[in-house]
Amino acid sequence: MTRLQFAGAAVAVLMAAPLGACQKAEPAKPAADTAKIADAVKADAAQRVADVNAHDPAKYASHFAADAVAMRSDRANAVGAAAIQADFTRTMAATPDLHVVLSDPTVEVAASGDLAVFRATSVANMTDPITHKSVTVTRNSIAEYKPQADGSWKIVWSVLSDAAPPDTAPPAPKA
Repeated sequence: MTRLQFAGAAVAVLMAAPLGACQKAEPAKPAADTAKIADAVKADAAQRVADVNAHDPAKYASHFAADAVAMRSDRANAVGAAAIQADFTRTMAATPDLHVVLSDPTVEVAASGDLAVFRATSVANMTDPITHKSVTVTRNSIAEYKPQADGSWKIVWSVLSDAAPPDTAPPAPKA
């Protein structure tokens, strides 16, 4: 390397150093409005139950992201909104009188505002397709919601599992 090339390289390094120091820091992201997000998720969950009770598989599936996974304790996972819609269509065919009520809905939102977790207990009343008797089933549900490009919040995964019946046995005698 000649002296002229060395000097040129040194000048380039010295000129670049202040430019790096002049770069502005990225502006701080505004704090997420977690209460607003929680309200949006609760509203979506209420509408999802209304769509279940209206027996509308397409509207029910619209609450899920395109690649969502729905897990239930009594069947294989449904992967994707189309599979979730098909699964709910089969449920409606088997139990056309299904009616669901939610209790204790809770939403926890990440401080970053990029995800929310919904959980609740539900009571489903229907006619058992095998025995043709009226049954009531209590289930626990949990679902993760994420914001979508259009600003809506959709479910990316959900789990619905049967809840154990309440303990009705008398307490054991104390020794």
